[in-house]
Amino acid sequence: MTVSHPVRTYRSDESLPREEQLAWKIAQVAVDPVAVDDEVADMVINRVIDNAAVAAASLTRGPVSAARAQALDHFVSRGGDGSTVFGCVLGTRTSPEWAAWANGVAVRELDYHDTFLAAEYSHPGDNIPPILAVAQHVGSDGAALVRGIATGYEIQMDLVRAISLHKHKIDHVAHLGPSAAAGIGTMLGLDAETIFQAVSQGLHTTTATRQSRKGEISTWKAHAPAFAGKMAIEAVDRAMRGQTSPAPIYEGEDGVIAWLLDGPDGRYEVPLPAPGEAKRAILDSYTKEHSAEYQAQAWIDLARRLGTERPELRDPANVESVVLHTSHHTHVVIGSGSNDPQKYSPDASRETLDHSIPYIFTVALQDGGWHHVDSYAPERAARPDTVALWRKVTTALDEEWTRRYHSEDPDEKAFGGRVEITLTDGSTVTAEIAVADAHPLGARPFARANYVEKFRLLAADVLSPDEIERFLGLAERLPELSAAEVAELSIVANPGVLDAAPSPRGLF
Repeated sequence: MTVSHPVRTYRSDESLPREEQLAWKIAQVAVDPVAVDDEVADMVINRVIDNAAVAAASLTRGPVSAARAQALDHFVSRGGDGSTVFGCVLGTRTSPEWAAWANGVAVRELDYHDTFLAAEYSHPGDNIPPILAVAQHVGSDGAALVRGIATGYEIQMDLVRAISLHKHKIDHVAHLGPSAAAGIGTMLGLDAETIFQAVSQGLHTTTATRQSRKGEISTWKAHAPAFAGKMAIEAVDRAMRGQTSPAPIYEGEDGVIAWLLDGPDGRYEVPLPAPGEAKRAILDSYTKEHSAEYQAQAWIDLARRLGTERPELRDPANVESVVLHTSHHTHVVIGSGSNDPQKYSPDASRETLDHSIPYIFTVALQDGGWHHVDSYAPERAARPDTVALWRKVTTALDEEWTRRYHSEDPDEKAFGGRVEITLTDGSTVTAEIAVADAHPLGARPFARANYVEKFRLLAADVLSPDEIERFLGLAERLPELSAAEVAELSIVANPGVLDAAPSPRGLF
């Protein structure tokens, strides 16, 4: 069974044995040799396919091209055979931390892979690029890789269940540094002492503010989790060399809780698997059918249904106002409660539009769907009838939807809300949705076939049919792969695709 671990700050003159520190308890979970359940292994496969799908669709985008160019300017480090870079031929290798960097940006750029929301927000699939990069570099087989990924998901999601970062304007990747370090430790079979040091460094080096997701959202949004993965690899490397870390990193008088989170009076209960308990957290996460912030997923599904059933709603001349009654998070992060004027600007960046539920709801309503490129195109955002309708859409904080958002009951937890559309003739249209269609409790839950279909769709323009089948053939046998096969678990773009992408020069 899961064990709830109390976590608080300690003065320097108080005794906190290492065995009672959260980073040590995380290390104990990482070294537990418990077997991976079959359904967990199957879901790991799904998420490896999902990551590759969204990475394929982003290969020629600016942030991905820049990160890839940085990675390719670094040689393979002497500790192994190097790691692949998404899009490049398999013989092209770089050092694992730089492969994690390039591939992490590719996975994150479109905001289109898996999610888990609780006290904090997360995209736990961000664990996969750094763990896979290390696996390729050192020669881990598929079974070890699956174990590492299961740990990465478990630790990040357990931290997300208990410790809010955004409340204190700390970016959610602060939970990713420790989880990726723990996952790498599991995969490599490192001892608890080494993992403890790596987890502590993984946290210490990845705390940053949430300004990356506020106002004029920049290209750094895609880089932030890749940076955390890169730092996790470097933390593991230092810990393996015997270097130590600030401790206790969570509970110390000048530690993360005391100065970045709830302060000296902060109290948390962090759930972690008991010894011998399988790591099953990945089964509680959910992927995206649409390329948008997760809180927008259900709203896209509702908007496309309303637009199809009531096409008159697409014309701003017929609409007086649109109010989305929803959770606190949706209201203040991607809604009008953020007080970000950029969320209503047709000149906003893709990253900003991705965090604007008024824009997303408007376009999905008018178009009857959502496209990862076309829906964000400047000409689409600037369409006069869209701008007119968009500026009539606001969000409102609803206590019941907020309560359901934070519910621990999976049957009650919800990420949607209720829409009230007032027409110019005085009539109203109301509808509600709790979860996205692709959610495990939604109208059309995602299964293996959906992940494969998503990969085929997003990869079709950049990978050959043979390459698509080669990758799927490896991914679907992931737990059985040899080290040589893990080394080829990447995607190779068609000739000319990467040549046509920008390849900016920098210091390296």
